Amino acid sequence: MANKIDVKELLEAGVHFGHMTRKWDPNMAPYIYMERNGIHIINLYKTAAKIEEANEAMKKIAASGRKILFVATKKQAKDIVSEKALACNMPYITERWPGGMLTNFVTIRKAVKKMASIDRMKKDGTFMTLSKKERLQVDRLRAKLEKNLGSIADMSRLPAALFVVDIKAEHIAIKEAQKLNIPVFAMVDTNSDPREVDYVIPANDDASKSIDKILTLVTDAVKDGLANRTSDKEVDETTEVEAVAEVAAPVAEVAAPVAEAPAVEATETKSEE
Repeated sequence: MANKIDVKELLEAGVHFGHMTRKWDPNMAPYIYMERNGIHIINLYKTAAKIEEANEAMKKIAASGRKILFVATKKQAKDIVSEKALACNMPYITERWPGGMLTNFVTIRKAVKKMASIDRMKKDGTFMTLSKKERLQVDRLRAKLEKNLGSIADMSRLPAALFVVDIKAEHIAIKEAQKLNIPVFAMVDTNSDPREVDYVIPANDDASKSIDKILTLVTDAVKDGLANRTSDKEVDETTEVEAVAEVAAPVAEVAAPVAEAPAVEATETKSEE
């Protein structure tokens, strides 16, 4: 089960700290509780409500078998996002956002396939037939591809949604998602425009404790969705087996006398001779 959202825990993680008042975006006004010492304080009750809303939507996406791409290239969020996304088997981008990642997905997939072809070369021995210089170049290319695209190697089609930490830092990713009508979930601080995303989670997107807390709650919901998908599959398989058994039983009953019929005919023919 996903963790219950406790406002006290959000407070302890520092989720409520916004940016300086002079840097605020007026569109964040509905999510701001007050101003203190020149800093805006986020209303954590609204944050909790928005997390629940986002979790329900993400749970449904995960249960349908589709992927959610997690995006965070800022230093304090990288390790947290990669760890949490890996834990729920979802793709993520924590290095530089590759331009055209979504809008030119075919080309990105080609780069991922290139990585797979280099791995095949190493397995079948083709790699060792290359010169030392060529092997070095191929290894460098493989390392570069792994660094930038290794985390999305299993993403064979466009993601069903994006989860973004800091929409200002990841504005290119959001623009691409908007072009393709891919829903965006995001942690939005007081200096950002919440109208750019579909599911707003008003929160401090700079502190690692805050990022960790929100990501934990969100990925737990994704895990729940995946668990529901697994249990649904098991139920479907059990139902299918039972249905086959129900059909097989009457068929067997009909088949029994039919199988005996030739033997009777053979006996009658023998007696007539």
